[in-house]
Amino acid sequence: MTAPLQPKRGATLLNDPVLNKGTAFSAAERDAFGLRGLLPPRVMTQDEQLERILPGVRARPTPIDQYAYLVALHDRNVTLFYRLVMDNLEEFLPVLYTPTVGQACEEFGRIFRRSRGLYVTSEDRGRVRDVLANWPHDDVRMIVVTDGERILGLGDLGANGMGIPIGKLTLYTACAGVSPHQCLPITIDVGTDNTALRESAAYMGVRDPRMRGEEYDALLDEFVEAVKERFPLACLQFEDFGNHNAFTLLEKWRDRTCTFNDDIQGTASVTLGGLLSAAKLTGVPLRDMRLMFLGAGEAGIGIGDLVVQEMIAEGLTELEARQRCWFMDSRGLVVASRTDLAEHKRRFAHEYDAVASLQEAVEQLKPHALIGVSGQPGTFTPGVLTAMAANHPRPIIMALSNPTSKAECTAREAYSATDGRAVFASGSPFAPVTYKERTHVPGQGNNAYIFPGVGLGVIVSESSRVTDEMFAAAARTLAGLVTPEDLAMGRIYPSLTRIREVSRAIAIEVAKIAFDRGLARTARPDDLAAAVSAAMYEPVYQSLI
Repeated sequence: MTAPLQPKRGATLLNDPVLNKGTAFSAAERDAFGLRGLLPPRVMTQDEQLERILPGVRARPTPIDQYAYLVALHDRNVTLFYRLVMDNLEEFLPVLYTPTVGQACEEFGRIFRRSRGLYVTSEDRGRVRDVLANWPHDDVRMIVVTDGERILGLGDLGANGMGIPIGKLTLYTACAGVSPHQCLPITIDVGTDNTALRESAAYMGVRDPRMRGEEYDALLDEFVEAVKERFPLACLQFEDFGNHNAFTLLEKWRDRTCTFNDDIQGTASVTLGGLLSAAKLTGVPLRDMRLMFLGAGEAGIGIGDLVVQEMIAEGLTELEARQRCWFMDSRGLVVASRTDLAEHKRRFAHEYDAVASLQEAVEQLKPHALIGVSGQPGTFTPGVLTAMAANHPRPIIMALSNPTSKAECTAREAYSATDGRAVFASGSPFAPVTYKERTHVPGQGNNAYIFPGVGLGVIVSESSRVTDEMFAAAARTLAGLVTPEDLAMGRIYPSLTRIREVSRAIAIEVAKIAFDRGLARTARPDDLAAAVSAAMYEPVYQSLI
């Protein structure tokens, strides 16, 4: 899918990042569109442009400087930006998303140069449709929206959270080939409770405390209805909302429009995929595993719910499956006798004595897998990791909190405390670790393995809903693409260099479900795999004449 060409000329054409080719405009195009003299005389190929630009990106001293450089490239030449990123995805994924995107959000005001996406504010109640009408592209198929309340593990960043929808949609294109002009990042700016941000001269958002309650709910209702009207084929992805709003919005809209929450469902899918792969290394099938979660918010409960469904598919009852999932929150083990539990935690509250510490819980319950989604760094202490290793020959350690500074433990800590026996994965990337003359390659449980492919499958099928069945299928597909060579290195996810292959495979399975369940709003193609491949954007220049 390609963006429609517009009859622009001269400097106007050069300032359109979708159509601009810079020095790659041919001599004929320069004459036809009034570009003669506005560019250096040499006509360069896209490969020659990359050869010129790539050293400049790599020369930047820090990841945040590389991020700013790449954003500037996107602002002037979208096609060249995506060619560079797709050709070097393993190198630049950590720059454009986790872990660097967290710092980019914190410094959003400093590095802001050109607006991307839409801002819907608390002052727009009653006119959200008018705001959405200002977006110049009609064929929007993928929207990522945040209200900035819970950005990664960094908390309330208000309007600065726009870096997350921008980053997510960059990955939709780079990892799955969703056309850039079909992507729309949106921030719902209802203020922030981050006082330091509100008082900062660089902050560009609403300088009020965060709006909550009935006013907030009414604004979000108006927003979702306006999206359905303005972009009827779009999939709406909720991202980095606070726990209460995240669960409420998902439950309210999941059966009424095409929507999902990546923090809940995407994280669940990539974690389930990792557990299914890890089972090949441990010899313990998922249905026989006990899981301990540190963190009982969106990510943890989302993983638990999807794992339960997969365990049921493997033959357990729902009760048996839930009893294999245990949760620790900031007040200790989630047990039935507690009176302080939020509604979303109660279905995992078991009859058991109160336990205050994670290490004590691990020693008593002997989980096969320890899954960190707490946002609390260093909580997988040497004592906790040693207890995991004492319980099982190959303990599964998944320190999934982002960014890197929030990880529950590092890869080296996990391998060292378990005498090199851990099956380790993390949310942010860690370098390979050599321990006792063996090199271990950590897996990265990055949602980028899941949501781009799911989105592509939804787009190809024009599905009216995104279902948990789709995320379970995505997890199985991901696990099925892990090779024996990956497992031999201790890696339970495929190499990031294969992510477009992964996304394509997931998209095919998701689209199959949409067609099989009567959710598709388009005719089923004779060759679904070919239709998915044909829908994947390739960043090559189009001739304007």
